[in-house]
Amino acid sequence: MYPNGAINLQQMEKLSFVLSDLKNQGKEIILVSSGAIGVGLARMNLTERPVTIPEQQAIASIGQTELMSLYSQFFYNYGHQVGQVLLTKDVTDFPVSRQNTVNTFEQLLLKHVIPIVNENDTVSVEELDHLTRFGDNDTLSAIVLELTDADLLVMLSDIDGFYDKNPMKYKDASRFDTISEINDTILSLAQDSSTKFGTGGMITKLNAAQIVLEAKKNMILANGEDLSILFRILSGEKIGTLFSPFD
Repeated sequence: MYPNGAINLQQMEKLSFVLSDLKNQGKEIILVSSGAIGVGLARMNLTERPVTIPEQQAIASIGQTELMSLYSQFFYNYGHQVGQVLLTKDVTDFPVSRQNTVNTFEQLLLKHVIPIVNENDTVSVEELDHLTRFGDNDTLSAIVLELTDADLLVMLSDIDGFYDKNPMKYKDASRFDTISEINDTILSLAQDSSTKFGTGGMITKLNAAQIVLEAKKNMILANGEDLSILFRILSGEKIGTLFSPFD
């Protein structure tokens, strides 16, 4: 979304182009994308997010339809079919529905379809007695990696990686090239007020990284402003911060 609340069509088309070309290279691609409520607000010409959960869920329902319509158009232009997968935490926790989710991903990938995943905001609720929310797309993306046995999670943010302090405030901030363990030192840096950089927050990204590391997989945190960075990452160039259990 643009700061004025309008949909950033250029960025969506660029993402579709890059992922389509990576798909053409023979890679299996899964996209975890937020934006349903933002797109819904734009579609309904609303400038402020509704306060109540039912209103937010209604806006998410409208926005999810529009979001998938846009992705479908953009990917179709580059010769690829997409499929929608909406998840809630209880689905992935319950063994039978979890296996059904895995089966769906497997079939989509076998049919060379690009799954586009989002949290099912229309039924997820925040009350403590309904533990249906992942809470953030960082965690959701890590769960999807675990479900699909993917090799790599690329998490695109508005920062270049994980730093020892806020690089937007401190010129001497140092970026970690590789992190193999989410220990107390790393967590303390993320919790430090001077280190809470990036719009998504660092704690959720470290929580996701922990899931990835426990699954013995790799995750790269990088800046997604220029989406062609994905070509460089998947060609092996050292970009951002690599979270890897392997030395």
